[in-house]
Amino acid sequence: MRHTISVLVENKFGVLTRVAGLFSGRGYNIDTLNVGPTHDSELSRMTIVTHGDEATIEQIIKQLNKLPDVIKVEDFLAGEAVDRELVLVKVGVDSKSRAEVMQITDIFRAKIVDVQPKSLTIEVTGNESKVEKFINLMNSFGVQEITRTGKVALPRK
Repeated sequence: MRHTISVLVENKFGVLTRVAGLFSGRGYNIDTLNVGPTHDSELSRMTIVTHGDEATIEQIIKQLNKLPDVIKVEDFLAGEAVDRELVLVKVGVDSKSRAEVMQITDIFRAKIVDVQPKSLTIEVTGNESKVEKFINLMNSFGVQEITRTGKVALPRK
């Protein structure tokens, strides 16, 4: 089962290395990892997406809580958090497909951020489902490159 774990940490040298080391040292995979500062310059929030059964996730959370500089760890269940991802997709276009790609982009409330003679680079933001649907539609036009930020999330409460 897929889990989104939020880790509030002190903004100090080596914290990311310790957290990543915890996962790799125990053979857990990180699907996505996003780290950024919070409203408090002394704290950062890590959003980690990983797979595991309940026992595995419980063990990960216990181990994270033991790390120095970790302030708070939360496992967000479905509906408990607001989450988003940013994706840049470069799509191959020609004179015939350009209008259709632009129309789909509008439907998804995405933005065209770069226009070239044979490609469009599109920024799409949303939950994982929206992003995946957009990418699947763009695959029929020929995705040339893609980059994703990974999920960011905040609790609803």
